[in-house]
Order: sequence, then structure tokens, then C-alpha cells
Amino acid sequence: MQTASKKVINGWAMYDWANSTYSLVITSTIFPAYFTSIAPKEIEMFGRTFERNALASYAISLSFLIIAILSPILSSIADYKGNKKSFMKFFCYLGSLACVSMIFFTEKNIGFGLFLSIVAAIGYCGSIVFYNAYLPEIAAEEDQDRVSAKGFAMGYIGSVILMVLCLVVIILNDNMKLGWGSWPARFSFVSVGLWWAGFAQITFNVLPPSKASEQHPEHNILVNGFYELKKVWNQLRHYPVLKKFLISFFFYNMGVQTVMYMATYFAADEIKMQSTQLIVTILIIQLVAIFGAYLFSILSKKTNNIFTLAVAIIGWIGICIFAYLTKTLTQFYILAFCVGLVMGGIQSMSRSTYSKLLPETKDTASYFSFYDVCDKIGTVIGTLSFGFVSEISNGMRNSVLALMVYFIIGFILLMFVRMKNKIVVA
Repeated sequence: MQTASKKVINGWAMYDWANSTYSLVITSTIFPAYFTSIAPKEIEMFGRTFERNALASYAISLSFLIIAILSPILSSIADYKGNKKSFMKFFCYLGSLACVSMIFFTEKNIGFGLFLSIVAAIGYCGSIVFYNAYLPEIAAEEDQDRVSAKGFAMGYIGSVILMVLCLVVIILNDNMKLGWGSWPARFSFVSVGLWWAGFAQITFNVLPPSKASEQHPEHNILVNGFYELKKVWNQLRHYPVLKKFLISFFFYNMGVQTVMYMATYFAADEIKMQSTQLIVTILIIQLVAIFGAYLFSILSKKTNNIFTLAVAIIGWIGICIFAYLTKTLTQFYILAFCVGLVMGGIQSMSRSTYSKLLPETKDTASYFSFYDVCDKIGTVIGTLSFGFVSEISNGMRNSVLALMVYFIIGFILLMFVRMKNKIVVA
């Protein structure tokens, strides 16, 4: 196939620009900093007492568990009906509405705020399933690394722009003592929802209709997705390289996603960073990640995808060790730079590597649903284990070391993947 026009590629990448503000503002910076500042150290909920950061970790786990269950159902419908774009729209608007509603999140309704964060995560993750599934439909295999990296880079740039605007308002309120209280942070949540839904219109206007499957579902369309996942799993025995990569991805991505979601909570409690410092630090990570996404794309061209991913995983193992030892602001800034360097690279390369390893099929949503379920279940396990270790060890440093185990397992498994033999049909 030929890569789609520049207009389509740019339109596709603009969805990263639109939704990455959620990842930065809600997932990584202002929401965690705001939650940490207004929530008590221990929170009574569901008949038991939760440690604040552990509860946040469990909320993330729950949201990913829900989307892991929903994803096969949605992908099945989208695959057979050929309406990936419609589902992208639904989850985009669901997530953006949840972000706008966070303006009502205060210290008096912690549970409501966590509920909205779960809904927003479902909206974000749900739309990404169908967004990713478009990649092999609009880009030839030799262009997928470049197109995937462009999407991530656009996401980092867009999210940083909005983040800077939000940060300026927050700093002005703090330094000039304007007396706006928590309103700047809460309006930041609203701006994310409007930015997300607004810029997504560019994507929705230029993306072509997705290709409907020529096959008919063998089961009821609401449960057929789970049969499709089983079918994909059974088909993986014909594609051993793809299967090995997915298992490796499951483990190392478990660590990546948990670090991304829990880094701000770690910095607030273990390093005692202030909210503004936290936001600036995550901003540094995003800026470095733009460079990192392209750096790893270049490295993959000079070597190969597997070598590039192996370098990234080694970097993550080093980051876990360094994080465990980090105690000062300067050390954390160095750590943030390292995280940014490998964060964009490993996400972009994972997506494009998987896309390259896919067999020839029109049912791309089923395969990307499987990929997404691996991602989400891994995140559930990673964030659950992070919260559990944090609770039993009374701190998050041991949780970071526990994550290192996932990276090591993923690295070992990756060493058995050989791209040149990607499709071996029995």
C-alpha cells in the first residue's frame, strides 16, 4: 500500500496534539499535584482507610481494568461495521466532558474527583484504540516509524503549549497572591477538555472512513470481540515473532505506564516537591520527550527496532535504580531528563514495531485491540503492585524497585525477537 497524503497524515497526528493534553495535565502534572494538595494523607472510602497515593494508584488501575473489558467489544463493532472514527469521536467527547466537569472537584468531594479521573481515562484510552488502528491503514510499513514518531512529537508539542499557558496562570496566582485559590488548577482541567474536543475536529474532518471487515461476525457482536481476542491469540502461533514481542511488550510497558502515572505522586511525597516545581519538572520531561521520539526513530533506521527498544529498556532499568536513590531536587531534575529521553522513544517504537509485525489483514482493530488489552492489563497490574508495595512498605521507593523487575523480564524476552523473520506461517 502507499502512504496516505500529507493532509491525512497530519490530520491523524493532530489527534495526538489534541488528546496529549490529557496525558500531561490530568495524568502527569496538575491533577496529581492538585489531588495531593487537597486530599488528606489517609482517606476513608469503601469502609477502609487508604493511603492517599495508593488510592490514586488503585483508581488508575480500575479505569484501565474497565477499558480492558470494553475494548474487545468496541473493537469488534468497529472492525465489522467499519466505523472506527465514530468510536474515536464518542470516547473523545466522553473524556473531554469528564475533564470539563472537574471544575467542580474540591476537597469536599474527593471521591467525585477520582470518579471523573476514571471516566476521563476511559475516554482517552478508548479513543486511542481506534486511533492506533488507523496507522497501518494510512501508512506504508516503511513509513510507520516516521508517522508514529510524528504523532507522539505533535502530542508533546501541543500538550506543552497548553501546559505552559496553565502554568503561567497558576504561577501568577501564587506569586502575585491574586487570591484565586484552586480556580487556576480547576480551569486547567476545563481547558484540557475544550482543547481535546476542539483540535480533534481536524482529525475527524480529514481521516478517511475506516475499512469494514469483509467477514461477518461468528458470534453476537457484543461478545464477538472476546472471541476475536481468542482468535488473535490462536493465530499468534503462526506468527511467533509477533507473539514474543507482545509478551515482552506486556512486561516492559507495565513499568513504563506505571512510572508515567505515578511519577508526580512519587516526587510530591518522596522528594517533597512543591506543585509549581512538579509542573515545571514534567514540562521538562515533555520537551525532552519530543527530542527522544525522533532520536529513537533515527536510531531504528541505523540499526533496527528491536535493538532500539532494547536500548530504551536498559535506560528504564537505570532510571528505576536512580529513582530509588534520588533524594534531592537536582537529582530529580536529572532523573526527569532521563525519563523524557526514553519515554517518547519507547512508546513510539513499540507502536510502530507492532504495526510492522502485523500480518496482512483488514481486521486491524482486532489486532490493535489485543495490543491495547495487553497495554491496559499490564497497567492494571503495574499500578496495583505499585500501590500495594507502597502501602506495605510505607513509601514508594520500594515500589520503584519492584517496577524494575518488569523491565528486566521485558528485556530478556525481547532478546528472542527477530524482526527479519516477522511472519512465519505454519
